[in-house]
Amino acid sequence: MTTTAELVDRARALAVPGRRTVLGITGPPGAGKSTLADAIVAALGPDLAVGVGMDGFHLSQAVLTAHGSADRKGAIDTFDDVGYAALIGRLADARPGDPPVYAPVFRRDIEEPVAAGVEVPADVPLVVTEGNYLLADVGAWPAARARMAEVWYVDVPDDRRLARLVDRHHAFGKARDDAERWAHGSDEVNAAVVRATRDAADLVVRLTGSVPGLLTDQGCDG
Repeated sequence: MTTTAELVDRARALAVPGRRTVLGITGPPGAGKSTLADAIVAALGPDLAVGVGMDGFHLSQAVLTAHGSADRKGAIDTFDDVGYAALIGRLADARPGDPPVYAPVFRRDIEEPVAAGVEVPADVPLVVTEGNYLLADVGAWPAARARMAEVWYVDVPDDRRLARLVDRHHAFGKARDDAERWAHGSDEVNAAVVRATRDAADLVVRLTGSVPGLLTDQGCDG
């Protein structure tokens, strides 16, 4: 059994001062990608690592409505994949002394992306980026993947993942019934797309619990 401390050590080995490296973390909705990414960034500290989420490239609600895809928000075609690939390229190419790069964030409280929400100083050696479609083989996703040193796939039992999704949707404003429908409907369609990319990962991390404090054991296939 590989521990989260060993995952942190693996990430730390990528954080070589004077050189920029990008680590990707992917998995289906509710798998715990952002929790693991945040834990790794926190463990390494701001001098070694910074987190950048793919969700900052959600299309805005206005654009989704204009496209007729608001009811599929979170599907692979509801993201600016070209913009994400361009950002990952800029991040990967950054060298000490360059100006910082500013990345967008997704605000769940308003369900909208917000520009320039994260500052990425050029001298921070490791960028940890997480999102559903990092291993997708369509559009500009492969161009983003090509600039990542490794991509880890986070796996978790579906019952736990779905319960977490329902709770998340409910916490951010959906009625419990609507949260259930969204998690078991649109989110599951997206999860199937993500699961199909699992075998392309450099490492599969099977979460057996939560990861606060980096205390939970993980099963890993490398």
